[in-house]
Amino acid sequence: MERVTAWLHEKNPGLDGPISPDEDLIEARLIDSMDFLEFIDLLEDLSGSVIDLQEATIDDFRTLNRVRERFLGSTAAASG
Repeated sequence: MERVTAWLHEKNPGLDGPISPDEDLIEARLIDSMDFLEFIDLLEDLSGSVIDLQEATIDDFRTLNRVRERFLGSTAAASG
């Protein structure tokens, strides 16, 4: 998850401190429509698999906890 939070901080340079695992990333505007495909690409790189957007919902991307649960699973512990 370190790479995910580092990416979020890179995209939001005014963001100070850690991001809560339950913070709504979309409502907080930490992920916007312009960066969404890049975020998906990052998650695909980290997970080693393609994200099927026909099977995913917007809620799958809302919080760090949900991203970990839905896309990173066991790879989250291994990659940080």
